[in-house]
Amino acid sequence: MNRAITGKDDHLLSYLAGAIDRAVGIRFNVAFLMESGARLIAPYLKSAVERGVTIRILTGRYMSVTEPSALYYLKDCLGDQVDIRFYAEEVRSFHPKAYIFNYPDDGEIFIGSSNLSRSALTFGLEWNYSILRSNNPRAFDRFASSFETLFNQDARVVDHEVLKQYTAGWKKPRYIRIEQDTEAAHAEDEGADPRGAQIEALFELKNARKEGIDKGLVVAATGVGKTYLAAFDSFNFKRVLFLAHREEILRQAEDTFKTVSPDTRTGFYTGENKDSEADACFASVQTLSRKGHLEKFSPGYFDYIVVDEFHHAAADSYLAVINYFKPDFLLGLTATPFRMDNRDIFALCDDNVIYEIYLKDAINRDLLCPFKYYGIYDQTDYDRVEYRQGRY
Repeated sequence: MNRAITGKDDHLLSYLAGAIDRAVGIRFNVAFLMESGARLIAPYLKSAVERGVTIRILTGRYMSVTEPSALYYLKDCLGDQVDIRFYAEEVRSFHPKAYIFNYPDDGEIFIGSSNLSRSALTFGLEWNYSILRSNNPRAFDRFASSFETLFNQDARVVDHEVLKQYTAGWKKPRYIRIEQDTEAAHAEDEGADPRGAQIEALFELKNARKEGIDKGLVVAATGVGKTYLAAFDSFNFKRVLFLAHREEILRQAEDTFKTVSPDTRTGFYTGENKDSEADACFASVQTLSRKGHLEKFSPGYFDYIVVDEFHHAAADSYLAVINYFKPDFLLGLTATPFRMDNRDIFALCDDNVIYEIYLKDAINRDLLCPFKYYGIYDQTDYDRVEYRQGRY
């Protein structure tokens, strides 16, 4: 029978979950995708993918409401069995909200006001209506036929390059900020999971390794979560080395890794501690770079190496460590990749810049707070101060 779904205590997600479980074909036609909705629906879609079901999603770019991280998340979870496309026309509004399912013996479409977001699928006041093909074949076939026309004739495939272009120019609109504030009020503690730019960077790192790249640099503004990114990306590697120049950074990094993976055995290799048997070893470059300490480890001992503050990596101490070990993957992290002395840190990772998000981009995407700064006039006569190599 056809059903009216009116929100409040009757939300769309449970109906979609049941439909996905039965489906042999899945088509979504939604004006926008949000990361919160992608997270909710992905586990159900992944079970369908494991049954061999192909998933097609048509979405829009209107006012940049679709979040790049939502697209990355679905592509990462569903792989080649999801075909995501952007509605191509830019002068025509695109506002459908429809979920079309083919069953072995029937079909069903849910159509109404719910886009793919957490609020629209769970706690928001949204009205939707389901139509069974067996009850109304004319309406079902009309919607299904219209989807095929839009998807095949009026859409652009969201491949890797299109996704990167969309991400590079994306700025979070005010609408999403309001929606996410509302979702935060209803959110439950979901533990440590990648968010926003981290999802995008993780996808790019995984893709790079598939292409045979064994070292790379991530450039991200301070506060975006580079240490969490390293913890997420190294999760499936057996032995991890985290290299930094200050013990404070090492202690904070260990806390982050333990948050992501509480069962990981962590240890420190510093002036005071020499824990060499840990799953994740947090080492000071000053200690580990000494020949006597390096040689306590075989060159292949660590599967994954993280070099924090990678702009320091051109220093001899860092080079001693980087040149000695032969990990499966080396990840450099920095917010400031350019050195005053012009030494090239990009060459240390074979010029593989895997992902970049600079301060202005992070602010535009609401990952960091905007700021104002003020210059105070200084009456000092600096003409009398000696100036060498760019420094007073």
